[in-house]
Amino acid sequence: MSWVVLHVIGIIAYTASGALVAIESKYSFIGIFVLGLTTSFGGAIVRNLIIDAPVSGVWDSNTIAVVFVTLTLIVFLPLKWVHHWKRWGLFFDSIGLATFALQGALSAKYAHDHLGLILLSAMFTGLGGGMIRDILAGRKPLALKEEIHAVLTLICGLCAWLDWIHPIQLTLVVFCIVTIRMLAIKFNWKLHLPYRIETHKKFRKNDGKAKSSLND
Repeated sequence: MSWVVLHVIGIIAYTASGALVAIESKYSFIGIFVLGLTTSFGGAIVRNLIIDAPVSGVWDSNTIAVVFVTLTLIVFLPLKWVHHWKRWGLFFDSIGLATFALQGALSAKYAHDHLGLILLSAMFTGLGGGMIRDILAGRKPLALKEEIHAVLTLICGLCAWLDWIHPIQLTLVVFCIVTIRMLAIKFNWKLHLPYRIETHKKFRKNDGKAKSSLND
């Protein structure tokens, strides 16, 4: 499977994820289109602001066509097809995460070839659209709750910085990222920070003191 095909799948996946969040939030068809467009283009807009590129460069006609066709189909699809999507949505969404992050990293590499900008561009392109989508839907952004998202986008950025830019190499990176994310979801991998444990213990200790004083 070529890099171009994977990227198109990623665009469709991100568009569909935005539309399905709108459906779950009981938005109108306008809301479906707004969240679908936001998820598809939000990260790219943030990326272009970071690398000082024209925001108008985001509006590629082929991408817009794919997004609008996907949203139109979702609006008219029977509800049972939405349930089928939920079963495979995380898999295709993982493809979108990888391809969007790589696209952002490559854009920064061609513009500046600075490691910091490449990593930031990969992260915000991969996560930005989904974060804006969740905020518009009144939800806590998933990317801020699951650290694996950000880590995987940074890996994509690092691969681009190391000149893994051949279509076969990019396809291999996407395969690895999707595999890692699906395993992380299955086994609930998370990065546990020490201060959370200490805070938890502190709250439990203070709570115990409060209960003791109430009993006295």
